[in-house]
Amino acid sequence: MTDQEVIDLINRSLAEEFELDLEKMVPEANLYEDLGLDSLDAVDMVIVLETAFNFKIRDNDAIKSIRTLGDLYNFVIEKKKKLEAAE
Repeated sequence: MTDQEVIDLINRSLAEEFELDLEKMVPEANLYEDLGLDSLDAVDMVIVLETAFNFKIRDNDAIKSIRTLGDLYNFVIEKKKKLEAAE
């Protein structure tokens, strides 16, 4: 899976779960201010991403520092690369 495919899957998954407009799904979009997510949505977001990518995220403290979609893209891409390297 390419980095762009990861980004597309994140966008589709979040847009479907939270009824977001795909046009607003840009790297600089703040998850809370621009996309309107709240702390409960953040928990749901982790579950959605764990399901989409089939790996655990919630045990990672780095997830707490994610503020923008770009942060989220980079986090998932790096996590995926580390898992693939370990296989």
